Amino acid sequence: MDTRPGADGPPAVRDVAAALLGNIAPLAEDMLDHLARHIPEIAADPDLRGLTLGSCSSNLEAVLSMVRLGIDAAAAEAPVTALEHARAMASRGHSLDVMLRFYRLGHQYFTGKFAEALTTHVPDPAEALRLFLEVERFGFGYIDRISTLVSSEYLAELDRRQNRDRAERTDVVRALLAGERIDLRAAEAVLGHPLTGGQLAFVCWTADAGIDLPGTAQRVAKGLGADRALVITAGPRTVWGWTVAPRGATVPAPSPGPEVHLAVGTVQPGPAGFRVSHLQALRARRIAELAERAAPSTTSYRDVALADVMSQDLDALRAYVAAELGELARDDSKSRAERAALLAFLTAQGSLKAAAEALGVHRNTVLQRVRRAEQRLGGPRPSRRAEVHAALYACDVLGASIFRNG
Repeated sequence: MDTRPGADGPPAVRDVAAALLGNIAPLAEDMLDHLARHIPEIAADPDLRGLTLGSCSSNLEAVLSMVRLGIDAAAAEAPVTALEHARAMASRGHSLDVMLRFYRLGHQYFTGKFAEALTTHVPDPAEALRLFLEVERFGFGYIDRISTLVSSEYLAELDRRQNRDRAERTDVVRALLAGERIDLRAAEAVLGHPLTGGQLAFVCWTADAGIDLPGTAQRVAKGLGADRALVITAGPRTVWGWTVAPRGATVPAPSPGPEVHLAVGTVQPGPAGFRVSHLQALRARRIAELAERAAPSTTSYRDVALADVMSQDLDALRAYVAAELGELARDDSKSRAERAALLAFLTAQGSLKAAAEALGVHRNTVLQRVRRAEQRLGGPRPSRRAEVHAALYACDVLGASIFRNG
């Protein structure tokens, strides 16, 4: 399709374009008023209004000059003011659709004004329509070309700002986690997250690269009773999150959904709590990974804090478990069932009924398993009750990893 208006030189089209070119300033003001009536964002922002006027003037001058000279619309370049307008729209958080509305409405204005001038200049309605359709083809080609260019600039500016904001947030988070002295008000402004209340940290991770982890993190925040979370990407398949929670509160950890693991710290006060709760969440993740929980799971540090402390020297813990449990320290179904029964029995302070309820089996089953476990230990060993209990707990939390060396 030929997008050169008057490529063969129709004088009427050139004359109309030249006449409108001589009237650019009032034409641009009128175009701005037309846009402002339909786009409320202009009225609310004087600086944006000024940029819009500049863009109107530059685009009108460019398109009319191309019409007058018969230049193909494919050769059009976005005016500097149009590109700056696109950057301003991105920086103010306006959507791409709102920005493109300027060009749709601008195209409407231009074609209306040109048609009005053309019908005045060309008395023959059929000839005026033929010429108008020719100009309209050019106008569509021009607006298609320019809207593509300004959209690219809008997205590039949005990406630049998002990268800058992300880098600033990451720098503040790193400083907080390093325990550095920072300006709290400035930090809160950058993060969009209060640091003076109770801080609750969590970690989400997955093996599936297709999971929307930032979105998952926001759903986790709602599950933790918060409106939103501060979320930092910590790798291709890991995000760190923080919410605000009442100090001293015990917040139940929610399910993160299929294919996602979640580790949650405890509520800790203030900027120091931002760091402490995060370290707890990382340690809870470490326990979950040591336990080789292949299925998506939620691990609360409150539930595994003892296992975390015990497993700081994992080789020493393995030796301890082997020494305390002896033949019971084996990774087979029979040993697992007997360890679970003895652990439940000790946790229930010797109550078979409570142990049976905890395990969901008959009390006689618990009794038989406890007796077999004690036989493999060489007897009840009351003097080592606490030590045996701790070893059984370590096996229960850490699973098969506790029986492997290295």
